[in-house]
Amino acid sequence: MTCRNYFFVLLAFFSNLSLVNSETFELESEYCRLGMVPALEGVEGRKYAPSREVDVEHLLLNVTPDFGARSVSGTATIRFQPIAHDLVELKLDAFDLDVSEVESSVAIREYDNTGEKIVILFEEPIPVGEPATVSITYSAEPRLGLFFRTPEMGYREGDAHCFTQGETHQARYWYPCYDYPNERFSSEIICNVPEGMVALSNGKKISQKKDRDSGLVAWRWLQEKPHVNYLVTLCAGNFEKIEDNYKKVPMAFWMPPSRIDDAAIYFDGTKEMMAFFEDYIGVSYPWEKYDQVVVDDFVAGGMENTSQTTLTTRAIQNAETRKIRSAEGLVAHELAHQWFGDLVTCKDWSHIWLNEGFATYYDALYHEHKYGRDHFLWEMRGNANSVLNRKNDTRPMVFRDYEKPFDQFDYRAYPKGSWILNMLRSRLGDDLYRKCIKTYLDRHSYKVARTEDLMKVIEELSGRDWDLFFDQYVFNAHHPELTVSYAWDAKQGLAKVSIKQTQKISDTVLKFEIPIELRFKKGDSVENRTIQLTEAEEDFYLALPWKPEVVRIDPEYSLLAKFDIKKPRDMLFAQLEDESDMIGRVWAIEALKEKKDQKTIDALKKRLNADIFWGVRVEAAKALKAIHTDEAREALLASQEQENDRARQAVAQALGGFFHDTVPDAILEFLESETNPIIASDLIRSLAPYQDSEVQAALLAELNNDGFNQYRSNAAIAAMRGQTDPAYIEPVLGKLKTDATLYGNREYGTNLKALASLASDSDDTSSVRQFLVGHLNDPRDTVMTAAVASLATLGDPKALAALQTFDAGDPADPRRKAVQSAVAKLKGDQKPDQNIKTLREEVMEIQEANRKLQKDFEELKKKLDAKGDAEEEPEEEGTP
Repeated sequence: MTCRNYFFVLLAFFSNLSLVNSETFELESEYCRLGMVPALEGVEGRKYAPSREVDVEHLLLNVTPDFGARSVSGTATIRFQPIAHDLVELKLDAFDLDVSEVESSVAIREYDNTGEKIVILFEEPIPVGEPATVSITYSAEPRLGLFFRTPEMGYREGDAHCFTQGETHQARYWYPCYDYPNERFSSEIICNVPEGMVALSNGKKISQKKDRDSGLVAWRWLQEKPHVNYLVTLCAGNFEKIEDNYKKVPMAFWMPPSRIDDAAIYFDGTKEMMAFFEDYIGVSYPWEKYDQVVVDDFVAGGMENTSQTTLTTRAIQNAETRKIRSAEGLVAHELAHQWFGDLVTCKDWSHIWLNEGFATYYDALYHEHKYGRDHFLWEMRGNANSVLNRKNDTRPMVFRDYEKPFDQFDYRAYPKGSWILNMLRSRLGDDLYRKCIKTYLDRHSYKVARTEDLMKVIEELSGRDWDLFFDQYVFNAHHPELTVSYAWDAKQGLAKVSIKQTQKISDTVLKFEIPIELRFKKGDSVENRTIQLTEAEEDFYLALPWKPEVVRIDPEYSLLAKFDIKKPRDMLFAQLEDESDMIGRVWAIEALKEKKDQKTIDALKKRLNADIFWGVRVEAAKALKAIHTDEAREALLASQEQENDRARQAVAQALGGFFHDTVPDAILEFLESETNPIIASDLIRSLAPYQDSEVQAALLAELNNDGFNQYRSNAAIAAMRGQTDPAYIEPVLGKLKTDATLYGNREYGTNLKALASLASDSDDTSSVRQFLVGHLNDPRDTVMTAAVASLATLGDPKALAALQTFDAGDPADPRRKAVQSAVAKLKGDQKPDQNIKTLREEVMEIQEANRKLQKDFEELKKKLDAKGDAEEEPEEEGTP
């Protein structure tokens, strides 16, 4: 799944998702980044799987969701038997469940609902191996685990639905359970919904019956093969479907009714993916069916529930936009999980890379199968960059000192995990690698596994020791950082390759011992060598029959390492022309972008217009942008006609990086003929630096260009924000008022922030403030928190009173934290003159209070003096 993120550096959202797998992990991981982490507070110390006192055999849920109240009620029945000791009490995870009744097949003395657990004490201990059941009747208004999407919450009429999310420990928020992945059981779900709605869950549908009294329809699903708790799923509400079959496996793709026309593109390729995975893995698809359910504002990109994946509407694309932001990688990733994560599940979260690394790598392998070797290498390059560019990379992949489970769902599990497998495949060879993975799955099917279980299989079948490999890359942190230099000794006919390890050695980062492949080329002649790096700094001398024109380090791209390679300039040009070496051409471009001479620009322009692989063209465009000379700009202007959409997008983005009077006309002309909304949006955003009347007219026209996913309108608002022109306030405000439903929640929130930014320097912010304050009660968290942040940006202290009423409830609630941040900013960002005015008023109030106190004091003193004088008056003379 899904975290996953992130915990991560954000890549361009969905950019090239189908081919850059590191972005699949970013999308999956979004759940964490949104701050929606379960309220399982982290504790210090190493984390291990809990001991299993009982073997849970079967879970039966009979539940009824209430879409109006956003609640759930039902009964959970759990069949179990004690494992090693007679059972005195049963503890189940249950977070904020209102329990009305607990029954059992054995006598219960009492039960306690602590708010986090239900503890059931039995009259007599249950003997080892004796089956027993408990049934718990409960209700809940879950804040995690079960999510509703209804028209009252701002979603489309006719699309009301709810969905669950179990990973890592969220199932406990909507039913009582043993909530850890080291236990497997069969499951059965009965969900009661109004007629016309559907209820979807794991396994096969057993029945669908209407209750005469309630009018509700009970959908019953049975997952017979055992799976872990976090993979239990329920999606219920208004959905429509398209169907297919792969062999005897039924496949359905469910969408909210308003989006069903987009289903075919989203679903496209699933059958081919399943065929490839079955063939390459060597293990048949292990479940009764494969359904995919698309829900509004899913908490992540996708979640690989057993036999039924949940996906997000944010990945919906059309025939044009899918050329850049295809959901293919996401769909393949979640399907691969049906083997890696579902059939075999990591025993505890320290080994989560066994789930996510495999799914990430097999997504890439599918693209190698479908698109070829260069596409695979490009994808692995994206994964590598997500690892190699990290700072403070000192946590091992297998790590037990995490604070919360989701801390493990980061680059170590996803892209680094994929690279561990890529290195294994490269060293073992494809056939032996596949045999090892099939054996690993066969031995641990419907069970849990640890990294050591995978190691054991590989060592057994290869006859080699893999302790060093796993110790360096998996059980310790980081990767080799290698500075490489090359020199040619003509007299001796020797190539000298010097390598220095520069990674910072620590308790968790080792000096690496690794084999490194070298390739020397001259014309059609090739010499391959393998060297073994064992020291922190070494020189290698290699006898060659000729002086090489090209020297390549790791030519098959099979080593996860960060290279700093010093090569002669002519060698880089020769490497750039090698049509057989895509990665080599990319690395040559990265080295040459530091140059600004005409020869380099001409060579890059040639690659931009003639390279056989679109990824090289993309890098050439980026390099010309980095060079940033007039000649580089002209090369880009002459390279706008690109058949491949990604290459054309790269040119558009590169042009946007120049500020020159020739650029806006070129962009506007480019925009007229562009059919891909994503590229058009990049062009529109690049107009921000230009504030002439023609550009402003274009932006106002694009503001109302309501196309697919509002790409162009969103881009226009972003460009207007960049121009900081108050003339845009009313058009943007009017658009957001009248056409709010056309925008996705996330994009609408971004546009609220843009509006606030535009109005922040305005003399009168009242209309924008009132509009934003009106969103504080929005039931959509994304929109509400965006409105809060927008009020902070607007800087109008008159919003403080309204904001402060929302500073209540759970201190960990992301909405409350957003409010507190906005209030602090507004209090701290008041204008100086306003602060002075406030201070003056406060001083005047104090002065007035002091004057009043002084007056009161003087009056009191007079009274006391008068009273004292009367008491001391002398007696009249002659008085006896």
